[in-house]
This record gives sequence, C-alpha cells and structure tokens, in this order.
Amino acid sequence: MMELIKSILTSDLGSDFNNIAFLLFRILLALELFRVHGMKKFRVQNGKREHIPNPLHLPEKLNRFAAAFSDTVVPFLIMSGFATRLVVLPTIGVTSIGYFIVHRNDSVEVRDVPYMYTLSLLLILCMGAGTYSADNYLLQLLTQQ
Repeated sequence: MMELIKSILTSDLGSDFNNIAFLLFRILLALELFRVHGMKKFRVQNGKREHIPNPLHLPEKLNRFAAAFSDTVVPFLIMSGFATRLVVLPTIGVTSIGYFIVHRNDSVEVRDVPYMYTLSLLLILCMGAGTYSADNYLLQLLTQQ
C-alpha cells in the first residue's frame, strides 16, 4: 500500500526549469478554472442559480455537488499540488462529459473549452504535480520513515 501511495505522489519532471514551468501551468490553469467556472457557482443572476446540465441523470444534489466540487475545491488542491493525480479525476469527469455529451452538437468554438480543460487535466494526471508541490513534500515525509 505504501508503494502505491509513493507512486501516486512521485513526480519529478527532470529539471528545476520543468518543475517551475509545470508549477506555473498548474496554478494558472486552476486559477482560470476557479475564476471562470467556480465563481459561477457562487453567483445568483436574476434570482436564479447557474444551470448545471445533468446528462447522466444523477440525483440533482449529487450532480450539483460534483460540479461545484470540481470547479471550486479541486482548483485549490491542484494549485497546492495536494494529491494531484487523484483530485483531478472528478474535474476530468465533469469536463469530458461536457465535451462528449453536453456540447457534442455544439460548434467547435463552444466545444473547445471543455476539450482544452480535459487535455490539460489529463496532462496533470499523467505528469503529477512536479517537485514544487504538497505531493513532493508528503513523499519526502513518507520516505524519511
């Protein structure tokens, strides 16, 4: 079990430059996700909350929770690099459903947003957070024992 945890947390992108570049990528992507999509979850316009599509026909509260968690909490976990490979999974789910189901008949310009988020989050899933992250700090704590 400890080896699985270590493999999830391990992520060295080869050089300080790569790790700093990926830190900036993570922070900027997560800030944009929160700023554009997360903040909508807090706004009420014309007395109504944002409409969140439910193409999987989940219970409404679960659907709202998944969307809100993916757009408000996950970005901060991505920025800090905490359990990064795990925390991106719900947002990958939300953005890929947006791309493949919700916007499947829309124009390329509309489909582009969930497509780019999904690709970016898949990159983070594959690469991990890099050495400038809470994951790396936790890995160091685990290997000291």
